[in-house]
Amino acid sequence: MAPNKIQPLPPLPPRPARGTVRLPTIRPVPLGAPLTWLALGWRDLWRCGPWGLLHGLVLAFFGALLVLGAGDRFWLLMGAFSGFLVVAPVLATSLYALSRALERGEPVGLATIVRTWTRWQHSRFAAHGGYWSLVRFGLLLSLAGTGWVLTSAALITALAPQPVATPMDFVRHVVLAPGGHVFELWLMLGGLLAAPLFASSVVAMPLLLDRRADVLQAVLTSWQAVLANPAPLALWAALIMGLTLLGMATLLAGLVITVPWLGHASWHAYRALVDASSLPERQPPEGER
Repeated sequence: MAPNKIQPLPPLPPRPARGTVRLPTIRPVPLGAPLTWLALGWRDLWRCGPWGLLHGLVLAFFGALLVLGAGDRFWLLMGAFSGFLVVAPVLATSLYALSRALERGEPVGLATIVRTWTRWQHSRFAAHGGYWSLVRFGLLLSLAGTGWVLTSAALITALAPQPVATPMDFVRHVVLAPGGHVFELWLMLGGLLAAPLFASSVVAMPLLLDRRADVLQAVLTSWQAVLANPAPLALWAALIMGLTLLGMATLLAGLVITVPWLGHASWHAYRALVDASSLPERQPPEGER
């Protein structure tokens, strides 16, 4: 009787090197993809009923408070509104959750919004993003926005040839200042801040909401999406800026529409750009779903 042969064990899968970060796959998208995201966001805006518009109403009201608080310090108002663009991905978190629920055929309402801002971020395991990854990233963006407000205010106050107290003062003494370069310097500094922040956040917040990922994974994924699709995401950044400025130019009333519209569209940008199936879903704890 032939002796039994010992079968060799199958080789173990390679372990990731220490210090490496597992990132989801990035999909290439066509140049016109941002227009599709806007169309899908517009659909979600009206499917959500009043809940998406509530976000826009709250932010428009907050903008009105900024105008009243700034008074004759127009330089402070300009910095505050540009800082708003920095933290906008955080403020739209529950809009992503509403679009996510619509995508899954789940009911949407006030409970979805409340759960997003209270218990959705909870995770029992630090290895999967730890506690409050969304809040951590939001705080980082808020610090960046505050830094820009202070920098903008200091720049205009120090370099403008005349005090800037009204929009027309800003146009005369900053934008159209003869022989000066304050406006160009202001735009350059704003762009230097906005470009890396956009690259760090374009899909980071939806990813943190949707999957068990930490802040580093989310930011690196966002950078990968921009590097893989520079032209479509440059167009997306221009559309975000243009629609936001349009909302502000209508005495802030347009923000009631543009804020939730862009928030819902940003969820669809994330879904088009990122294949996150390799990461586990982030779900609220049992009893909170």
